[in-house]
Amino acid sequence: MRAVLCGYYGMGNGGDEALLSALLQMLPAQIQPVVLSANPKATENLHQVQASDRRSVISIIKTLKQSDIFIWGGGSLMQDATSFRNPIYYGGLMGLAQGMGLKTVAWAQGIGPLNRNLTRWITKKAFAKCDRVSVRDSGSAQLLANWQIKSVIAPDPVWALKSESLLGLWTKHAPRIAIMLRSHPQLTTNRITCLITAIKNLQKSTGAYILLIPFQPSHDRDIAKRIHWSLGENANLSAVITETNPRLLKGIFKGVEMAIAMRYHGLIMAASEGCKCSAISYDPKVSRLMSDLNISGWELENLPTDPQEISNQWLEQFANGDPLSNDQISSLVDRALIHQELLLSL
Repeated sequence: MRAVLCGYYGMGNGGDEALLSALLQMLPAQIQPVVLSANPKATENLHQVQASDRRSVISIIKTLKQSDIFIWGGGSLMQDATSFRNPIYYGGLMGLAQGMGLKTVAWAQGIGPLNRNLTRWITKKAFAKCDRVSVRDSGSAQLLANWQIKSVIAPDPVWALKSESLLGLWTKHAPRIAIMLRSHPQLTTNRITCLITAIKNLQKSTGAYILLIPFQPSHDRDIAKRIHWSLGENANLSAVITETNPRLLKGIFKGVEMAIAMRYHGLIMAASEGCKCSAISYDPKVSRLMSDLNISGWELENLPTDPQEISNQWLEQFANGDPLSNDQISSLVDRALIHQELLLSL
C-alpha cells in the first residue's frame, strides 16, 4: 500500500521533523510513504523517503491518485491561532483524500485552539469522516468526544523516537544546560533582556556550559545568537547548536543536565532523555505538558520581571529538581506506541 503523509514538513521545524521521523519509524513495512513537503529535496535527503511538493495542486492530486491511504502526521495541524488558513489547507487536503476514496487517518493530533466558527466546522467535518483517529492530549480527546467522534489517546510519538548521540558533545565542558527559546510577540525586548540576565546568573552559579538550540532556525537562531554573544567573557562556555536530524537533535539531551524550553518537542525530547526541565509556555500545548509532567516554569505572559527571581527558580530546579524516573519514561514511551498500533490496524 502507498500512503501520503501530510504535516508541517519541510519547514525547518525540528519538532515537526521529529514527528515525521517517528511516523516513519512506526509505519508498517508494507506501507510505502510519500511525504507532502514544502522542501521535497530536503525531506528526501533528511529522511530518505520520497517527497512531493505540498504547494503544487497538480502534484498533490497526482500523488493522491497513486495512493491508498492519507495520514495527517502528527502535531497541531487543525488550529487557527497561528493562521486561519491552517485548518482550511489541512482540512481541504483531508476532504480531497476522502472524496477520492482513500483510507484516511488523523494521527497523533493536537487539536486547537479553534477560535472561528468556520475552522471549527471544517475540523469537525474532517475528523468525523476519518477511518482512524489518535490524539496526543486529553483536551483534544474531549473535544472529539463532544463531537461524538471516537479516538484513541496516547502521548506524543516523539517520546518513542529513537535517539542517536551527537558526536563531540561529550567533549564540551560539564555540566551542560540546554536552552530553547523562540520568537513570539509576547517575548518582548524587555523579557529577552531579563532572560539573558537570568541565564548569566544561572551560568555564574553553576559553571555550566550553555547549549543554545534553535529548533526552528528561521524563528529561533537570532535569539540564540543574541544570548550567546551576551554572555561576554563566558561566551566560550556556550555554543549555538543547529541540528536538522531529529534523532541527533533528541540525542543532544543525553549529555544535558537541565533544559529550559519554550519549544514543546524540546521539552519532550529533554524529558525523555532524563533531563531536569523548566518551561516558558507560549501555547496551551506547552501548558498542558507542564501540568501533565509537573514541569516547573511560567506562562510567558506571567514571566517575572526580576531576573534574579527567574534564575533562583532555575537554580533550585538545577540543584534539587528531579528528572522523570526511568519507569515514568518507559511508561510514556510504551503508551506512545499506541499510535503505532493504530497504523498496524490499517
